[in-house]
Amino acid sequence: MNKTSLLTSSEKTQEADENLSQNNLITTGFSFVILAIAVVALAFSPILTKLGELELNPTTIIFNRLWISSIIVSCWQLISTFQAEETSLTKSKFNYQEQGLLFLASLSATASALLWAISFTQTSIASSTVLRSLTPLFISLGAWLILKQQFKSQFIIGMILAIIGAMVIGWDDLQVGNDYLVGDGIALLSAALHGVNILTVGYLREQSCTTERVLLWRCASGSLIILPVLLLTNAQLFPISLQGWLTVIALAVVCQTFGQGLLVFSLKQFSASFVGIFALLKPLVTALLAWVIFAEGINIFNAIALVLILFGIYLAQSSNSSTPT
Repeated sequence: MNKTSLLTSSEKTQEADENLSQNNLITTGFSFVILAIAVVALAFSPILTKLGELELNPTTIIFNRLWISSIIVSCWQLISTFQAEETSLTKSKFNYQEQGLLFLASLSATASALLWAISFTQTSIASSTVLRSLTPLFISLGAWLILKQQFKSQFIIGMILAIIGAMVIGWDDLQVGNDYLVGDGIALLSAALHGVNILTVGYLREQSCTTERVLLWRCASGSLIILPVLLLTNAQLFPISLQGWLTVIALAVVCQTFGQGLLVFSLKQFSASFVGIFALLKPLVTALLAWVIFAEGINIFNAIALVLILFGIYLAQSSNSSTPT
């Protein structure tokens, strides 16, 4: 092989590496856009829930958004099944571990949503929001203890900054005292269960469990878990007005199916810990939407929170997240 051939081979290798790097950059950018859209869609949840509470309680609203979303996702999965070119024998086998993890994800997500709604009646919304922002901490702790992941110091610093930023959002309205200990404890448990859900779903996505399968279990199992609670409390099950129906349908389509679907999809591209950190932007987007829709005020705390969360996200992502031991 002469010198010219060696140079040509080296140039081709360099060009291939550049193309690969460019493709990875495009893929990462596209994944970020999907995750951002998911956060925006999920940020509509408090707005629509506030509208739905004009005639339904929070638990009933959760029940309706779940069963409606179950129907949508069932149709989605049915279409995907028909479009599949072939069904392998391994997919037809009953995977006990996967089924157990899917139920765990559904149970933790449903319990987290219920406890968070209950916490609003026992403590201030600001306190509940501040404690809910600790979710990434529980995710990272679980990833370290259970999945044996190690986190770089830069990632940990980014997570702490993002959590502080999320806490700043409700800090001016924070209420502390013995009268709020029960509500604060419930909110903290809700954050921990939310972390369990994201960590479990992230693991399922790493094992190639499809987005629609995760969503179907989440919605169908969740609605079945909540239904007995509503029946025992003699709560109103369904909306009675057109506005009520439009509200719960919007919650099911925009937040539960579209928003959660994109979030679950993103867990294939990003670690559960990073997704938990990125999701801390949701209260800020909600505050912006409330400012536009309800003319609610925004203050300097929102700006400080935005800077801290974005800088924390940058540090977490640039650290290449986590590595297994």
